[in-house]
Amino acid sequence: MSIEVKNLTKFYGEQAAVNDITFSVAKGEIVGFLGPNGAGKSTTMKMITGFIPATAGEIRVCGIPVDVDSLETRRKIGYLPENNPLYLDMYVREYLQFVGKMYHVPNLKQRVDEMIQKVGLEVEQNKKIGMLSKGYRQRVGLAQAIIHDPEVLILDEPTSGLDPNQLVEIRELIRQIGKSKTVMLSTHIMQEVEAICDRVIIIKSGKIVANSNTSDLQYEEDHAVVYVEIEGPVFKGQFLKVPEIRKVEKVGEAGWLIESNGQVDLRKVVAQFAQQNNLLILTLRKEERSLEEVFKSLTK
Repeated sequence: MSIEVKNLTKFYGEQAAVNDITFSVAKGEIVGFLGPNGAGKSTTMKMITGFIPATAGEIRVCGIPVDVDSLETRRKIGYLPENNPLYLDMYVREYLQFVGKMYHVPNLKQRVDEMIQKVGLEVEQNKKIGMLSKGYRQRVGLAQAIIHDPEVLILDEPTSGLDPNQLVEIRELIRQIGKSKTVMLSTHIMQEVEAICDRVIIIKSGKIVANSNTSDLQYEEDHAVVYVEIEGPVFKGQFLKVPEIRKVEKVGEAGWLIESNGQVDLRKVVAQFAQQNNLLILTLRKEERSLEEVFKSLTK
């Protein structure tokens, strides 16, 4: 595993910002790290990157304990913090050369050229960073995070401030990077997670409340919902007599949204209901919740 976190805890005084969390991220995996403000996302990322120490627990990056060899693990990590601290009086190319020298990047001029082209900074490369828009500053931050070709990429709100066209370009770049590296990113944009991530970890009040593939997570809850279209006379009260059904809503002329009472396969329940009442099912499908709905239900 590229990132291994075991029983990680961080206290600020008596307040637990991160409370005994465990997870891992494999090479070639893009994981979304989600949670409401103050949930412990940025604190966890800062501990993984070695910027702040953990109160308890273990973190390994590429098999190396962060608390044993922080410098070596930092060489293997590319990090874009949430506030994207940059030297605003430096020129874009000058700044990337400066960062590259700190990492002892070979063939630095060529590598800087590659990064400028890769993140779309060609037009702005000769400007001072302080003159750039927020979106282009994000690109500079992403370029500095990958200039040393790290094995692990930690991105805290990487697309903040980007316009729709830039969003598409940066998402595609992150996807390409994720094919050969480990990427862990935090964001509040659920569509971004659905577009980029293979897996989602959701944290609430310092504890992990979900850790699942994005497709699986959309079905995980204490109830299921199906949409069914039925030919023939049927009434709401008939559905509600079925023990496994707790809620029914009419949709159009023949459609019904049916919610289960507990975690059951409603498709079987509805099929049996239709057979017992001599009804013909025209459409029957399991309703997939949006990731935003999942997030709200787990963190409210």
